[in-house]
Amino acid sequence: MDVVLPFLPKSRAERVLSSGPNHRGIEAPTSNSLSSLYSEWTNPVFERPPMVAVDVSAGQAEGLVVKVHNILFPYRFSKDMIHSMKVINQVDKKFLACLIDTRGPECENSRKDGVSGNLLVLVDQHAAHERVRLEDLIEDSHEDDPEALGERRLASFNIAPPLEVTVTEEEVRLLRSCEPHLRNLGLEMQFSLGGLRALVSKVPMCFTEKENNEVRRGRPSIIKSIVEEYLREQIELLRLTGRVRGSLPLTVLKVLASLACHGAIKFNDSLNKNECCSLVACLSSCKLPFQCAHGRPSIAPLVDIFHLSDQQEPKPNLWKLRRMYKSWKLYGTS
Repeated sequence: MDVVLPFLPKSRAERVLSSGPNHRGIEAPTSNSLSSLYSEWTNPVFERPPMVAVDVSAGQAEGLVVKVHNILFPYRFSKDMIHSMKVINQVDKKFLACLIDTRGPECENSRKDGVSGNLLVLVDQHAAHERVRLEDLIEDSHEDDPEALGERRLASFNIAPPLEVTVTEEEVRLLRSCEPHLRNLGLEMQFSLGGLRALVSKVPMCFTEKENNEVRRGRPSIIKSIVEEYLREQIELLRLTGRVRGSLPLTVLKVLASLACHGAIKFNDSLNKNECCSLVACLSSCKLPFQCAHGRPSIAPLVDIFHLSDQQEPKPNLWKLRRMYKSWKLYGTS
């Protein structure tokens, strides 16, 4: 019967090692250290891994594989690359397999093999269409400002009867101080005499679109809660900065992102080749094509097919790799 030494107390294990031949008739090592036993013992179940410069399986080296890969094969996506993206086909009714050329004009000679792209990527069809819809909705939610030539403002919609929102005296003062700016944000309101109430008569048009969608689905009304959140956002900005921002307010962006998501192509929606190409063409015209309305990446790189051939060897940044290795050795982390 074999004796499993690692489970013995250290003192007993040392006595076994120093007691002469072991159960296999092999002389025990002269050292009393268990580490010498472990280094010479052949595990019949798990093979000893080969010695490596950096053990990427260790917890201290977590994420190092990705960092090393990024050094060996660095990619920087640009919107120009999407313009030349070549669609291969839809994959699993979820992604679009495409080829992107990341080599730049300096590798023009290497394209004579007829390959129009070197990096195989997957485009998330839902995230891509959500981004396209979001930017279309942002554009449609604005209109020309009749009081300022060349300026744009959020389109508004009349509400009847007006929504009542409870406010404090300080909030009334802050809101009164910037009524023209609030109109550019799609808000118009009156304040009740002798009462701390704001009667909101106009709201951004996207709020009413969101409300109509909820009503059609048989859900409770959400227009008042959105308007209250919108007012609180503007009041907080007035308190902190003394003015409201000219960019797209966060509350409006959240509503538009929700509208974009619900109307976008879903996973398991089948797309033909022309529809895939049309989606990629629309994505290439977006200002932020690399993420959806909620920040999820729309494009994921898979493999550089150029590195699968023998035409060119990768050129790693050896100086950066050495620096990472020294840091890992000194501090136990990458």
